[in-house]
Amino acid sequence: MSTAVSPLAVPLPALPPLAGVRLSAAAAGIRYQGRTDVVMMEVAPNSTVAGVFTSNKCPGAPIDWCRTALKGGKARVVVVNAGNANVFTGKAGRDACAETAAAAAKIAGCQPKQVFVASTAVIGEVLPHEKIVAALPGLHEALSEDNWEAAARGIMTTDTFPKAATQTALIGDATVRITGIAKGSGMIAPDMATMLCFIFTDAKIPAEILQSMLKKGVDATFNCTTVDSDTSTSDTVLLIATGQTKHPRISAADGKSGASRMLSDFARALNDVLLDLALQVTGDGEGAQKRVRIDVTGAKTAKSAKRIAMAVANSPLVKTAIAGEDANWGRIVMAVGKSGEPADRDKLSIGVGGVWMAREGAVVPGYDETPVVAHMKGKEVEIAIDIGLGRGAATAWTCDLTHGYIDINGSYRS
Repeated sequence: MSTAVSPLAVPLPALPPLAGVRLSAAAAGIRYQGRTDVVMMEVAPNSTVAGVFTSNKCPGAPIDWCRTALKGGKARVVVVNAGNANVFTGKAGRDACAETAAAAAKIAGCQPKQVFVASTAVIGEVLPHEKIVAALPGLHEALSEDNWEAAARGIMTTDTFPKAATQTALIGDATVRITGIAKGSGMIAPDMATMLCFIFTDAKIPAEILQSMLKKGVDATFNCTTVDSDTSTSDTVLLIATGQTKHPRISAADGKSGASRMLSDFARALNDVLLDLALQVTGDGEGAQKRVRIDVTGAKTAKSAKRIAMAVANSPLVKTAIAGEDANWGRIVMAVGKSGEPADRDKLSIGVGGVWMAREGAVVPGYDETPVVAHMKGKEVEIAIDIGLGRGAATAWTCDLTHGYIDINGSYRS
């Protein structure tokens, strides 16, 4: 794991207890030595759960397990290991999930289908799940409502800092809390990255409504970020509602519009937590020195705008130019053109740091590169792209691509 903390790191916020959630972390020696690598999170009985997972066609065994478990709509325990992805391991991988869930369920007094498992790190190596099973009794004994930081650190792999976010929201006159932790640094192009995210709320919300809100929130946040264009086999976002705070009843019978009205502030807070965690992940991109925001306007449709924004965000040439603080707007034009979306060179406008560099197929008359170069020397770089064809708009976030990325990934298994 990299020892140099990202210059874009943010400190952990204060993370007060959340009713119905207890957490713990332990060192089981899965891969790393001298650090925690297994996390247990236990929630109150009858907690509802939603999940969004990787679109990678070669998912890990934990993804298959969680997708099946999600059908029950209930959760009691989440067990996460950092150090082994449990991917491409055949029957051994499936057995590892089943035996881990069975052991955790026995300790927690629930059914195995209410246990969710997640794994992250090296692909293709059999997970020594017996080490996880052996650690579970101690993890359960150490569960505490104050162990948020320990849990955030316990799920890290090449991350250089722990990631967490928390918000409050109103449902009627009642205040509820939403708190989440995440890990992610490389293999990040969430298409739902290696990316794991676990969010909890003390609200009482039916699983089907929770699922709809999570999917919509992830699409606008995690799915608009990228570090290296690689969609992990292990991407998992879980949202669990413990139902421990009293507020006006939310029912699927209220219909989408009724639930939306009652949960409008909750949706706002959930999206804030998701975006906060997504930006922390891009800010911890392997070797990253700068975070990049790409705003696309004037596209034919919003979907087209998002595809253009992600094409720019994923371009190695754009990302290395940003790393080198080179105001080479031609690379942005290239990335727009390769997206495959409708674009007209003679209507295209490109700007960086609030300065328009090119309009209508040519450099802006009298363009002065000085303020753009000054902007690119900062840690936050903003790119504006106006396609000039419609009203579609989207935003994507990424980071620069430095030699540090090669250093980390070239020696990942050694």
